[in-house]
This record gives sequence, C-alpha cells and structure tokens, in this order.
Amino acid sequence: MSPLHRILHDRLTAALDGRLTFAEVMELALYHPQHGYYGPGPRRLGRGGDFFTAVSTGPLYGRLLAALARQVWQEMGTPGGFTVIEQGAHDGQLAEDVLGAQSELPYVIVEPNAACEKVQQEKLAAFAGRVRWVQSLADLPACPALFLCNELPDAMPVHRVRWDGREWGELYVVENAGAFQFVSRPLSCERLAHEVARLPCDLVAGYTTEIGLASLDWMSALATAPFHGTIYIADYGFDEAELYDPGRSTGTLRRYHAHQTDDRVLEELGGCDLTAHVNYTRLIETAEAGGMTRRAYEHQGRFIGRLGLPWLGSLDGRAPDAATQALLRQYQSLTHPAFLGRSFRVLMLDKPA
Repeated sequence: MSPLHRILHDRLTAALDGRLTFAEVMELALYHPQHGYYGPGPRRLGRGGDFFTAVSTGPLYGRLLAALARQVWQEMGTPGGFTVIEQGAHDGQLAEDVLGAQSELPYVIVEPNAACEKVQQEKLAAFAGRVRWVQSLADLPACPALFLCNELPDAMPVHRVRWDGREWGELYVVENAGAFQFVSRPLSCERLAHEVARLPCDLVAGYTTEIGLASLDWMSALATAPFHGTIYIADYGFDEAELYDPGRSTGTLRRYHAHQTDDRVLEELGGCDLTAHVNYTRLIETAEAGGMTRRAYEHQGRFIGRLGLPWLGSLDGRAPDAATQALLRQYQSLTHPAFLGRSFRVLMLDKPA
C-alpha cells in the first residue's frame, strides 16, 4: 500500500459513511505536500515528462507573452509599478522566457508550494531583484499588472456527477477490498446542486461529467485580488454547451502519465496527473459577476497567431538562420490546429482597480 493510499484509507475510514467526494480525493492526489503528484515539487514536462504544454515548445511562447505585457502596459499609459504576475509557474520556465525577453518590468509569482518556489528561485537566479514570490492571490501588491496563468484551472479539483435517467447524483469514492471505486449517492452540498441544476436532463442514463467548484472559487478570488489590469488564462476547455454535449457521456476527467491518457482516475493516485476540461462559460460568468469584463476568448492558435504577427513581419526578406527556424517550428506548434492551436483556448479579462 502506497503512502497516499494509506492516507486515503485512513480518511475514508474516518469519513461519514466511509466515502469522500472525488474533489477531496483529487485534492490529495495532486497536492498532498509529500505524496501528491505536484506536492514534492515540479514534474518534468515535455517529451521526457508526462504531458506537453505551450511552455514546452520553447522560448517563443514566453517572448510573445512578454510582448503582450508591453502592449498592456502601453495601453494603460505606461504606469509606474506595472508588474507581470504569474500563477501556476511550475518550474519557472515561462517566467524565465518572459523575463529574458523584456528588461523593464518586475515579476511576481504566486506560489503556495515551498518546494516549487525553491526550484523557481534557482532557475531565476539570474533575475534576482526583479522577481519576488507571494503565497496567495490576496498577498499580491495593489498595482497595475498583466496576470498570466498557463494550464492551471484544469488541475483544480472537480466533483463528479452522474445522471441516472431521472436525477443527478454525485460519484463518491469508497474503498472495497483494498481498491478504490465510485458509488453514486445524493449530491454533497447545496452549491453543487445549484451548479447541477444548469445541466441538461435529456441525457442517457449513466451520463457522467464534472463540476469545477474550485475553479469558480479561484476566479472569485482573482476578482477580489489587489491588482488591476488584464488577466490572461490559457488552458484546454469548452463552452458549457460543448462540455455537456450528449455525445460526451463519460466526461473529460482523465489521468496522464508518460504522454498516455486514460479514464482510470482512481489508480496510481499521486503518481499520475489528473485533469478535467475547463468550463469557460462558468469562468466568464463568475468573472463578470466579480466586476471583470471579457476582453478576448478564442482558440489559442488564433490568439497567438495574431500576437506573433509583428515578429513574423520582422523576418520578411531575411533567410532564417537555424535559431529562427527553430522559433518558426515553435510558432507552428503553438498555432496549428493539429497541435496546440485548437485544443487550447485563451481567455483575457480586464480587471478594474
């Protein structure tokens, strides 16, 4: 029995009716300080890791976001104290790419995990004095800013719910003969019931999906954080109508390991990444309820494609050298629909002071 399995066993033994919501299990599996997937520190990404991100393609992504930061700063009238803020900085690679592409703007990383912060500090040692760390959104400075978030809400805990042909129930985790499994019971809280009331009912019995209460809490916290300016969120997800399409009957919850993915989300807990697609409709509604306005929402390929046009224009008339050819390949990976261009979406929000 692995250490995390033992922890879950003890939690289930102590829990009411011997069950936990999947959101509780996912929180432990990903973020337990010693035995969670992300708890001990950043995981290896890219070809040698479990999954591939926009940051993994190379430094062009960070360079383009640095250009976005300068653009937002100029739109705001080049105010003093303008800061680039990042949450979900992982090993610090995106921060390094952004900082390396611009020399004038300070950088703040929101990082509650001490092990991740240590890795980030080591990676960003060359930028000492320009980078600082805070533990939460509430600790951010009251400054004009561009807030960056690349692939974070998809890894926030979700509740699993199932339609039985008459009503929605919640899938809880129990232990049976040493193995974890799902059982359907009534919904765990009124807030979940409020979200479930939005779901369609003309679905086949057994239709299963996810509700991301944690991502909505995060968006509400962003709305009340002290900074003002523009928020950039890039992640994979759907509009609500796409997310709850009748053909998506098993939901979007998946585990990832060594670039392989499946739906065996209760196996090897702590050793695999767990993700679910973002409900962008509810994120936008929550942002707007908090006083923010939608600035852009589209496929990453279209957004990054436009953002990169000035850089592409600067190459006209020049034969690309090996370094430029590598950047062009990164640009194609970021924008082409067959790669990351269509599977990821970008949401930009304007946040008033």
